[in-house]
Amino acid sequence: MTEPRYKRILLKLSGESFSGNADLGIDTATIKRIASQIKKLAGIGVEVAIVVGGGNILRGHLAEKAGMDRATADYAGMLATVINALALQDALEKIGVDTRTQSAIDIQEVAEPYIRRRAIRHLEKGRVVIFAAGTGNPYMSTDTAAALRAIEIDADILLMAKNKVDGIYNADPNKNPKAKKFDKLTYMQALNLRLEIMDSTALSLCLENKLPIIVFDLQTKNSLEQAVYGKPIGTLVTSEV
Repeated sequence: MTEPRYKRILLKLSGESFSGNADLGIDTATIKRIASQIKKLAGIGVEVAIVVGGGNILRGHLAEKAGMDRATADYAGMLATVINALALQDALEKIGVDTRTQSAIDIQEVAEPYIRRRAIRHLEKGRVVIFAAGTGNPYMSTDTAAALRAIEIDADILLMAKNKVDGIYNADPNKNPKAKKFDKLTYMQALNLRLEIMDSTALSLCLENKLPIIVFDLQTKNSLEQAVYGKPIGTLVTSEV
């Protein structure tokens, strides 16, 4: 088998990917499947960093709509990502993958503080690094955290894992059977078409730093492995089509 095209990746896992077919919560079987895919990547020498969302437990903007103070809601959402990070760390370690969790908010009893150079050193030693608590700031999404961390650790690519959506479409494919899928897009096309791949702050960061993005369906068999080998999967977002 050829060498992986991408040697260091940042994988963004949405909170919804932790809940499986349920609307909320953590589905153990689903996390085990995710962990097994990550183990394959570590086994072929890919350095894997992960940013996790927390939408399966709490979404800050929805809590705000329900009456919670926005900053407080966002901090609660950050704690939700810590729960998901610990669940994923546990699943990885149970199958023999050396893993470290780093948190952007101080919670030293369960996670290391986020330190860029330490994170890079973990990756160089073959450890999977999970970044929790977003950027540590309210009003910033975990998509922005994923773009920021990918740039900070000098990742080759940002892999945006979606749940039951195999790329970027011009409409919601779950609601519109005639929705058109894009195989490739430029950053500017994605911004101008407002395709809701990720928030505009995250996309702008990727554009400014020329960080390529692949949006793909995590539930597709061997999807992560296909992505790191550069095989056509999902939608590729770069500076040129």
